[in-house]
Amino acid sequence: MLPAMVVASTCLSLVALPGSARADDILDGNTQNSTTEQRAETGDDGTVGVTVGGVVFDRSKNGSGDSAGALASSTSWSPPPCWYAPKYTPEQLQEHLEPIWEAGSTGYEWDAKQRDKYNAGDEEKGFNKDKTGKGYWWASYVNKSYPPGWDSCDEDYFWVDTGDAPPANVENAVTPEVLAELAYAEIRVPGTEVTLAPAEATKVNLPTWAWLDGAEFKPVSVTASVEAIGVQATATAEPVSLSIEPGTEDAETHPASGVCEINNGRIGEAYAKGKANETPPCGVTYLRSSGDGSYPLQATVTWQIHWTGSGGAGGDLPDGTFGATQDVVVQEIQAVNR
Repeated sequence: MLPAMVVASTCLSLVALPGSARADDILDGNTQNSTTEQRAETGDDGTVGVTVGGVVFDRSKNGSGDSAGALASSTSWSPPPCWYAPKYTPEQLQEHLEPIWEAGSTGYEWDAKQRDKYNAGDEEKGFNKDKTGKGYWWASYVNKSYPPGWDSCDEDYFWVDTGDAPPANVENAVTPEVLAELAYAEIRVPGTEVTLAPAEATKVNLPTWAWLDGAEFKPVSVTASVEAIGVQATATAEPVSLSIEPGTEDAETHPASGVCEINNGRIGEAYAKGKANETPPCGVTYLRSSGDGSYPLQATVTWQIHWTGSGGAGGDLPDGTFGATQDVVVQEIQAVNR
């Protein structure tokens, strides 16, 4: 295990977009004092990706707009807070480690053990130079937001031959499934402010219709890839329901569960003239005025997540949710006495 100062050293970017680079050109020799690095890359097909911690994310099919946001898992599961990916060629690992040893910053005994481990004295085979072009040294990367567990990837550098799977005992080494989980964290879905009718202010005991723009609520996806090892995965989120919480107990939701299922790609139904007294398929009826204030209506969309990846891999990931709160003014119906 490396000391923290070595483990948390620099991260190199892997360009993983089609036609953007050859696999043997992916790792460059530059390092930076950060746990993750981001860099936009454009492939020959025009696809734009962002490199984060050795993985390229294609976000071109993501949700957009100022109100778009990340999904929250509906369970206790969360995407990996750190992971392992190819990081150095043999020559690059040598260029990275030897200055550290020369500085003596980790102590003579540690440096001696490291030199021995990497067979540093052998000019032909040290650092696996005899395997140049046949594999990479892998190392850890950390989610830049440092969620709980970000420091759990503390394995020393390890070698993986091209075409071989990473060691089974190394948790969160990039595989199609791990890439799908990382892609999950990069998914952004549209904002969930619902359209209401009446729009300005609703009335007590008058059904309020609620719906979302069906054109925006369609599947979104993110693809994560590491071209150096030919592995990729796409995580896709599809909207399945809208949950409405009126913001007060003095209200009735439609349907009674408060959960509006998506029907034929539509979330709720737009109000049409002449339906003021009908019960909406999705909405709420407030039973009490909000007075001089308003009620905080919470609208949350649930998204189902599935993924596909290299070699025909695929499966499901926990549902995700994304919601927003909006103020609703509820007024008493004014009676006119003659």
